[in-house]
Amino acid sequence: MAKLASNNRQEVEDSKTLSKPRIFFGLLFLFLSVVFALSFASYLLNWKANQSQTGAMLDKSIKSSNIFGKVGDWLGNIFIFDSIGIAAFIVAFLMMVLGFQILKKNYFKIWKTLSHSLFFLCWLPILMGAITKGNGTLSGVFGNEIQEYLASIIGDFGLWMTLLAAIILYFVLEFNLRPSSIKNQIDSIKDKFAPDYDADEDFEADKELKEQPHFENLKVTSEVEAPKTENFETIKTPHQTGLEVPKTDVSRTSSAEPSSVLNMTKEKDLEPTGFSFQKEETPTKSADNIAFSIEEVKEDLDDSERKAKDLVDKHGLYDHKLDLANFQMPKIELLREYGNEEIAINKDELEENKNKIVGLLKNFNVGIAEIKATIGPTVTLYEIVPEAGIRVAAIKKLQDDIALNLSALGIRIIAPMPGKGTIGIEVPRKNPSMVSMRSVISSPKFQNADMDLPVVFGKTISNEVFVADLAKMPHLLMAGATGQGKSVGINAILTSLLYKKHPSELKFVMVDPKKVELSLYSKIERHYLAKLPDGEDAIITDTHKVINTLNSLCIEMDTRYDLLKNAFCKNIKEYNKKFTERKLNPENGHRYMPYIVLVVDEFADLIMTAGKEVELPIARLAQLARAVGIHLIVATQRPSVNVITGMIKANFPARAAFRVISSVDSRTILDSTGAEQLIGKGDMLYFNGNDLLRLQCAFVDTPEVEKIAEYIGEQKGYASAFMLPEYSGEETTSTVGSFDPNEKDQLFEEAARIIVSTQQGSTSMLQRQLKLGYNRAGRIMDQLEAAGIVGGFNGAKAREVQISDLNALESFLEELRK
Repeated sequence: MAKLASNNRQEVEDSKTLSKPRIFFGLLFLFLSVVFALSFASYLLNWKANQSQTGAMLDKSIKSSNIFGKVGDWLGNIFIFDSIGIAAFIVAFLMMVLGFQILKKNYFKIWKTLSHSLFFLCWLPILMGAITKGNGTLSGVFGNEIQEYLASIIGDFGLWMTLLAAIILYFVLEFNLRPSSIKNQIDSIKDKFAPDYDADEDFEADKELKEQPHFENLKVTSEVEAPKTENFETIKTPHQTGLEVPKTDVSRTSSAEPSSVLNMTKEKDLEPTGFSFQKEETPTKSADNIAFSIEEVKEDLDDSERKAKDLVDKHGLYDHKLDLANFQMPKIELLREYGNEEIAINKDELEENKNKIVGLLKNFNVGIAEIKATIGPTVTLYEIVPEAGIRVAAIKKLQDDIALNLSALGIRIIAPMPGKGTIGIEVPRKNPSMVSMRSVISSPKFQNADMDLPVVFGKTISNEVFVADLAKMPHLLMAGATGQGKSVGINAILTSLLYKKHPSELKFVMVDPKKVELSLYSKIERHYLAKLPDGEDAIITDTHKVINTLNSLCIEMDTRYDLLKNAFCKNIKEYNKKFTERKLNPENGHRYMPYIVLVVDEFADLIMTAGKEVELPIARLAQLARAVGIHLIVATQRPSVNVITGMIKANFPARAAFRVISSVDSRTILDSTGAEQLIGKGDMLYFNGNDLLRLQCAFVDTPEVEKIAEYIGEQKGYASAFMLPEYSGEETTSTVGSFDPNEKDQLFEEAARIIVSTQQGSTSMLQRQLKLGYNRAGRIMDQLEAAGIVGGFNGAKAREVQISDLNALESFLEELRK
């Protein structure tokens, strides 16, 4: 029902979205198909007279007998007489199909219709030419000429054999008329009619037996008593019930005629009946009189599922994009198009490098059986197949010698290459090509990516666009020295997400200790950013606010896990699907959950200033947050062991390394060397836990990011940024100042009455009773302490209440108002 309703809505939406040109051209082609068909039919009725009138289009004295006049004669003469004969009606049919396709009425399967039409357009004129021998207009000039030509080559008999073979082949392919399929169809038909045939045969046998004199008191009855009709659901034959068919005792027969009857029964072997002979005076009940009913099995839905189904039928699926239904995704034109993106093959450079590699290896007694080159944007990969008996370690030791011989920076040897029986030598190109963000964003691989959080990094060494799913990484650790492209890599990731995800599906938490790298994204605060309720800026730069934000994300993670638990879901994808199908009640706290991506631009600075206060929530989020849609992108310039600790690395299987200073830093980030051999300017290594890939990161400049942010920011957004749960650190409860009645909270007196009436000085109780966040409830409690209504903080115990009853409190509050 829901699917039918959605289909109806889709048809209505399609009809609304049809533009006027589509309607005009669609109706035009439908009209032309009718004109052509009627013109052809009228032409064939009197084709000789109509043909003679086609040359006198402007002569008013000559009148045409065609229903559409001389225009109809002209159409019939062109399409029927001068070309394809009666196959011209297929042209009118194709015009009708085209008209319906323009109007988005998919009554025909377009490719199948075209293929069938082309077959008949080719073979029908030839067939009609062979039938009429060219005497008539049914074959047209095309059919007549082709059949005469074929007849002169293969003869009339060969022509007919060719035509029949083509027609038979067409029907065989179209209707699957193979011997095995024909046999299966015959068997299915036999099975379908077999029960009726056996019943008739048994009835005739019964009738014949009753007419025999020796069996006038015998009756054919079933050995298995039929079930009563009140609860009768199914009728099973003895073959279905597994009953053994009894054998007939032929020795009891005395006369010829009964014997013949029994022999007939024996030849049939009493197959589906399982009947035996018994003496019985009461007549049996005919099978036709047995009541037969079929009970329809209905889907058993509980109340919640039935209610969800009714809501979907009434309102449709929940649309999380409805609040920003008119939001437009960024256009590709906002990104700059660079001119030098095509890879130019320099054969002289390739030949020179090949000769140097082969010559150097020969000097070290390393023979090569084969060598080939793969040209990438910035690096050329030379794959060599060493001769038998050459050790891989011998080639790997020559990395520095090869770099010296080629006079190139960034030589990297892959020995052996994963999944191949070759050894790879990566050599930087003298004239590298630019990989722009526009080229990878507009690529079909990214546009058609069916991923939850698609991220396009750039291009591989074989010039293929590389797209990965951040939701499956599930967290990314990035490192690189200053100026090697790390910040551009972060912008490439954020840009690709902005081009694929609606604001209702994705939120960013951005931490920028450098205060300048991520500030451009402040313009999309009301669309894509998340922050604390008391936060002023969505881009977090203060270390203390970073700690609160990370702990707030942990609270959000725990809350989401509770929602998943109550919804009996394993991950955010299942949960959102249930919520979209209206199976989760918002009144129970359920809500559509967007993905949250935490971006930290300089992790080393946070570790230096906050240490464990930052490391612990980061590690906790990395361990648990994947299932609830919270993912981390952590970047640092200094991938040392005191910054990227073992706890951090263990939970970040995906790594992206730009050029670093030393092999020690490379091992810290990648667990292997190689990052120190990169050439910079976006040259990077990506490790997904299994394979190590060399990529050229796509370049996106600051003005491009600014244009995208402005384009999004100018559109209608939410009332505010996405609010994270409130979190109050230890510093908010450390000191209490003097009480100022003029600055007391609006809920101060109501909170005081709750505290005194319950005689419990608890901040959490104020949160529940007044429905407040932790920060505001804590401030009210500080004011109550400063006013002398409650005592000081007492650890895990509730504060002591200084006023005994409500009458004393009212007198106290009256004094404060003066």
